[in-house]
Amino acid sequence: MKKFNKLIIACDGEAASGKSTAAKIVSKRYNLLLINSGLFYRYGSKLIIKHKPKNIVTFLKKKLKKISYNKIAKQNLHSEEISNYVGVLAKNQKVREIINKLQKKIIQSNKKICVEGRDIASKILVKNPKYDLAFYFKCNIDVASYRRWLDIKKKVSLKDVRKSLSKRTQMDKKRKNSPLIKVKDAILIRTDKLTKKQVLSKMSKYIEKLN
Repeated sequence: MKKFNKLIIACDGEAASGKSTAAKIVSKRYNLLLINSGLFYRYGSKLIIKHKPKNIVTFLKKKLKKISYNKIAKQNLHSEEISNYVGVLAKNQKVREIINKLQKKIIQSNKKICVEGRDIASKILVKNPKYDLAFYFKCNIDVASYRRWLDIKKKVSLKDVRKSLSKRTQMDKKRKNSPLIKVKDAILIRTDKLTKKQVLSKMSKYIEKLN
């Protein structure tokens, strides 16, 4: 296994496509700082649901100003209520600007990092810094729904989970600001029939080829 002084990886993909798991295992393998950009939006959604502010932009600007990523990462942010709201929040351009600025600050201070989300290769890691390698994850909707259903410990029906995931992916792809897209040089990984070990093996094959 190669040792890297600098390695920046972008992981984008649809809801419940396996990108979070992939980012986690590849970060562990190559000793990278892992940033899940979706958690910023989920944390923001949790705050809005709880406090119901009149102006969400002003509210989030203040709340996220000095928040640490570690604090966000330790929270439970995958309730169905948050999942249903986060796609709406992600469409707000001013909110995206606040969160993008926060992410950039964290990213620029690290040379070995893996960032996962929906606009990482297309928006966040375009320059200063630019990704060394980009991956795009897809998964059959039925497989993705079942995996998410198990993740949330079957607290809602499988049918509702499928509906929620399908709606979220359509919102991500059709939103005006920073839509979910696969950039030209991103490596497509379909996780439907792959184990975690096989996903890591595929990713490592490309990483090991880097100079």
